[in-house]
Amino acid sequence: MKIIEDDLSSADVLELLGEHLDDMARHSPAESVHALDVSGLRAPDVTFWVVRDSNSVLLGCGALKELDATQGELKSMRTSNAHRRKGVASAILSHLIQEAASRSYTRLSLETGSGGPFDAAHALYERFGFRFCGPFSDYVEDPFSRFMTLEL
Repeated sequence: MKIIEDDLSSADVLELLGEHLDDMARHSPAESVHALDVSGLRAPDVTFWVVRDSNSVLLGCGALKELDATQGELKSMRTSNAHRRKGVASAILSHLIQEAASRSYTRLSLETGSGGPFDAAHALYERFGFRFCGPFSDYVEDPFSRFMTLEL
């Protein structure tokens, strides 16, 4: 697996992000979906990476949004449905944590959904040391959102 910064211009990346947004909409009401669309992922405070195999097949993606000089937020963590349970999510999450540390962030946070469809994501983040917390940044309490944070 190789992880590379991406400009969100290839068809396979756009398809994976569409799958991600569709999945979020399927499990949460519209007002509780905080996933960024392509224009949001192209914002200057967001860096986006993809995970590809040795044949350049897209395996997954993830992004890091700078909230301020000391805190980042994970965005658009997604593994392609065809490549689940192969370590893709762990690889991109490790990369994003290392990138946050290299930027001298002291905290890395995330918002994700609640309920059964998100249990695997919660477990992954907990394995990496994230702990549940209250809303951060501009988020508010929402029964469809779970917030997690990691002190770096």
